[in-house]
Amino acid sequence: MAENRHELYQKLSDAVVEMDEEKTVELSKKAVADGVDAYEAIDKGLADGMERAGKLFEEEEYFIPELLMCSDAMYAGINVLKPHIKSEEQGQKSKIVIGVVEGDTHDIGKNLVKIMLELAGYEIIDLGRDVPPRRFVDAAIENNADVIALSTLMTTTMDRMSDVIGILNEGNIRDKFKVIVGGGPISQSFADKIGADGYSVNAAEAVRLVKRLLNSKLLLTTG
Repeated sequence: MAENRHELYQKLSDAVVEMDEEKTVELSKKAVADGVDAYEAIDKGLADGMERAGKLFEEEEYFIPELLMCSDAMYAGINVLKPHIKSEEQGQKSKIVIGVVEGDTHDIGKNLVKIMLELAGYEIIDLGRDVPPRRFVDAAIENNADVIALSTLMTTTMDRMSDVIGILNEGNIRDKFKVIVGGGPISQSFADKIGADGYSVNAAEAVRLVKRLLNSKLLLTTG
């Protein structure tokens, strides 16, 4: 069964990359019929396919029209699988401010993280792309957020992440928010260097990271 399941995930991923909406829906329905974990099918199938499509876009093998069709296929599959996500995957309604930092307009990775966090039950305040550092902080304060999630795909804009943390420190409110970072050029060592609370390599890891950070925050406030 495990082998069949992984084969199904691969087919879901391929269907998204191949922009085949009809096949994606058909495979998603099969996953439901076979009793496959819906969240896992989205994570290891649909989201994986969209990440692959994003890489093809970065390599200029795919362009905007192809990317949009891949996205349509992914969302069609999500619509089939979402009602079947197990209740334990529904996290508490903690709030997360997310966006791509100023100077960068690449938002495929950010959008994937947003989708996976929403599916895990978090409330997302999406600021979009090319977001000034101050806007992240203002939005986190306005919405009483728990987490600030920063994304970039460019080495030239990485320092904007550091600027967000600098603004939090200047306002003596750094301890109010967990700050996580991610994107192509980002690494754990960079996250440590700028004083971020965590780094995730992909969308699924971002969900696990947020859960860990919020659990530790809860233990600190109740301990």
